[in-house]
Amino acid sequence: MEASGPRIVAWGLILCVLVVPPFGYARNGPNYYGKKIGNLTVFGHGIKGMVFAVDDSTIFIKGFSYDGTGPDAYFWAGNSTMPSPEGFIVPYPEDYPGREPPILEDYNNTDIILKLPQGIRIRDIKYLGVWCRRFTVDFGHIRIPQDLEIPKPRVLSEFSRLAHGLRSGNISILDSKTFYIPNLHYDGAGPDAYFWVGNGSEPNTFGTKVPNEVGSLEPLRGYLGEDIEIVLPGNLTVYDIEWLAVWCVQYKHNFGHVLIPKDLDVPPALGQTKITTSSTPAPHMRHELSNCRELLQGRVQVQWELMGDKVQIRLAGRIRDDQYISFGLSGRQGKAEMLGGDVVVVGYDGKTGKFIVDDYYMSDYAQCDGKKGVCPDERIGGVNDAEFIHGERTNGVTIVTYSRPLNPKDPMKDKPIPVSEASVIAAIGPLNSRGEANAHHSFDKTTEDIRIDFASRNVHECTNSLYNVPDMSSIPAWPPAEIIDEDTFSARIGPTGGKRGYTRITGQPSWGIAWYINDLLIPEITVERGRTYTFIVEGGNNPTHPARYHPFYITDSPEGGYGQKSQTQQMLQKIYAGVGYDADGYPYPTAAGRYCEWTHKTIDMSADSETFESFFETLRLECDQGEPAKLVWTVAQNTPDLVYYQCYTHNNLGWKINVVEAGYRPRRDGSHASSIGPFLVTIIASALCSLSFLR
Repeated sequence: MEASGPRIVAWGLILCVLVVPPFGYARNGPNYYGKKIGNLTVFGHGIKGMVFAVDDSTIFIKGFSYDGTGPDAYFWAGNSTMPSPEGFIVPYPEDYPGREPPILEDYNNTDIILKLPQGIRIRDIKYLGVWCRRFTVDFGHIRIPQDLEIPKPRVLSEFSRLAHGLRSGNISILDSKTFYIPNLHYDGAGPDAYFWVGNGSEPNTFGTKVPNEVGSLEPLRGYLGEDIEIVLPGNLTVYDIEWLAVWCVQYKHNFGHVLIPKDLDVPPALGQTKITTSSTPAPHMRHELSNCRELLQGRVQVQWELMGDKVQIRLAGRIRDDQYISFGLSGRQGKAEMLGGDVVVVGYDGKTGKFIVDDYYMSDYAQCDGKKGVCPDERIGGVNDAEFIHGERTNGVTIVTYSRPLNPKDPMKDKPIPVSEASVIAAIGPLNSRGEANAHHSFDKTTEDIRIDFASRNVHECTNSLYNVPDMSSIPAWPPAEIIDEDTFSARIGPTGGKRGYTRITGQPSWGIAWYINDLLIPEITVERGRTYTFIVEGGNNPTHPARYHPFYITDSPEGGYGQKSQTQQMLQKIYAGVGYDADGYPYPTAAGRYCEWTHKTIDMSADSETFESFFETLRLECDQGEPAKLVWTVAQNTPDLVYYQCYTHNNLGWKINVVEAGYRPRRDGSHASSIGPFLVTIIASALCSLSFLR
């Protein structure tokens, strides 16, 4: 028993060694400076200091000393194995745009924060030191391990939406004390509401107030889409809390919150990660990003700038409220490939008055059917990686700024953004009734290989041409086609006719293809109640190929797309032909035949074709092997006066069917004629002759 005492003491010492973290690693303590790299080597001039990686572009030197006698000395970094003239200056004490910073002065046990030059990250360098350019002398340096694990900001979810209109974008933890809350909305009606942090499975009364973005502890005002930062008070860090909320102290009510993960490894709070935030800035106050390039013959301008582990992007274009701009990574490096592309779609929803910023994945060249096509990531089970920052509309131009992480949250649907040259794609197209991008089959899109280096700096290839683009709405539309007295119809797929065709005729958005009935672009069809009509359908019968799968059906919906609607939405449509139901009551299309499409012989000539007839001569018919489907429809007496032929799987491919009484058909001049008209005319004429004879 007497020997047990020394053993206990020994084990206690071992446990203390195991439990106490090394200097610089106590992330929830006041002496946390980031990932420790090591001490500067000393070759002269009293150099010393301990070096830490704060985040991927920031280095902290604890207790830096230097005698200041070097004639041309700077902090210096490079990617060679040892310091050399091929390195570059790391500016200190601050950046000096357009000129070099001053040479280093003397420092005695001073804490130094160094920001690497724009676009350069710690993983891009192999050393940091103090270098004298004039005499090419290394005063001291430290080598940077290539496998260094660097703390980085953490993106959380948005606030839960529980009360008072509280909502936000995805909240970020910038450092151990700082939260960044983008696009914050709150009605300000809570009588005693504050930012509130604490511990437990959900917000509760045992919390702590957090000052607002201006450091005030007054009850929260209302916010209308503002981007703000808040900083935890005192010695409190994100490692000490489990949630952030908007909480009403007086009524003990949670308006919404976000949970804080346990596995954080965020940068220390050394003042290095501050983002300038404010309410929506005026256009002239908007920060211009460091690179700009024109796309789509000057119709779109893209600005970009690498910011830590994100890239900030600004898209500007002259678009209408029912149009979008898309920009992102091509589906194939070295080619403008839409399929497999990873893009962000931006625009302005005139119905809601809100800007659109959505991450899309393009699995098929078709309108999204909820599974495949040009789909928002969130609609097909993915994550919206695009974070809205700012939007404005000025002089007819829509401008939207957003950011994307270099490493995606959902690698199955999103591509990592390379910090090197990458092939990009862009397009302008129409929004559909869901506010989603339609496939841009015949709209403006990139066709050549365009490459952008997202880590580049000072690329200035933009002009003012964006504000001088002619309005193409002056191109006249083709007159709508009509079919009045037919019993049999062919239904095939064809192009929409650009700015002269579908959209101008219907006033509805189009995604580039439409029904051709009897080789006419979406004609209005007139049918009679009680008569039977046959549609020979060649819209495609392979559901695994959404771009070539267009079952035909007849409905009262002016947009169609019954198969992609929810059960509640389907109940709002009435079906007249083309849809059956299986034994379990699930709907399925009954008119899906082989695929036939009128395609362009060369390029889309609609803009140069004054008539549809001349445009039709520029098309050729291409059909797959197989048989057409047949839809036979006897028009019931209770069929309404207006129904539509549509596509079962996609919106806005068809147009109107006018339903009239038997023997009653409209003339093109707006008057009406009966099919028994000639017989009545004969009887009336005979009667008049008889009367004349009797006189």
